[in-house]
Amino acid sequence: MVTDKSLGTTVGSVKFKNPVIAASGTFGYGSEYSPVVNPAQFGGIVLKGTTPTPRVGNPPPRLIETPAGLVNSIGLENPGIDVVLKEKLPALDELAKTNTRIILNLSADDLDGFLSMVEKCNRAKNLDVLEINLSCPNLPAGGMQFGTDPKMVEQISSAVKKVSTLPIWIKLAPLVTDIAVIARAAENGGACAISLINTLPALVIDVHAQRPVLGNVFGGLSGPAIMPFALRQVFIAVQAVKIPVIGIGGISSWEDTVCFLIAGAKAVQVGTAIFVEPNIGEKICSGLSDYLAQKGYNSVNEIIGKLEKAV
Repeated sequence: MVTDKSLGTTVGSVKFKNPVIAASGTFGYGSEYSPVVNPAQFGGIVLKGTTPTPRVGNPPPRLIETPAGLVNSIGLENPGIDVVLKEKLPALDELAKTNTRIILNLSADDLDGFLSMVEKCNRAKNLDVLEINLSCPNLPAGGMQFGTDPKMVEQISSAVKKVSTLPIWIKLAPLVTDIAVIARAAENGGACAISLINTLPALVIDVHAQRPVLGNVFGGLSGPAIMPFALRQVFIAVQAVKIPVIGIGGISSWEDTVCFLIAGAKAVQVGTAIFVEPNIGEKICSGLSDYLAQKGYNSVNEIIGKLEKAV
């Protein structure tokens, strides 16, 4: 496992041993992957999206591969915040000792739902950050409805920040008129950082059955296909705010990671690529370490925001 100190980065007040984070919904609760790979390869893991009460998720089929991507319609299936805090987090005791940061992704249909979960998390062990999801495309309420309205983004960010004892990241919706306006709204509300992008709304049709492939009709597109768009949104957001930005979207190699760092992201989240290569975190860190050495950099922080200086 790569333990190069040059890979260390800081997002707000939280220090990460490397800038590669497992994205929500792609690494379960961390422990599920233990028989296959060492979860400590990542600088952090974002636990599966969690809601105030249990959710059964959307009807199957829920996943379909597409060219250079994956469309999912999981629908935030999860056991609810109480079970996550009581059963899932204690199972991460050993991982927490490796300095892999534990981030909990929270999703709700209204502000009260977010606040109730945040207050419960204040008493939890093994949590370093809360990621407030304002960008889920697969829910009938909430999600992108919140993330496309700057007033709502600022209101939720402010309310959550006031009651939380943990750093707050706001995960923004990708399809908005101006991502800079939404990013500034999260910053004005007191967010410690913003993360983007989430999946893009998508539809896949079975030409033989002449009907949608997914049980929920629509889903969210992830994977390499969305990376150029994600990179654009991240770069624009970085220029718009002073708080850190975490880049997400189609990252599957150290080269992709470098692109996001150069664009100004303080860290990245890897999602779909984990399904293909569960040890992708270690591979990215190894390639990133070699890249820094070859270029003569002493720290990954020396390349963050390089694009800003070039345009």
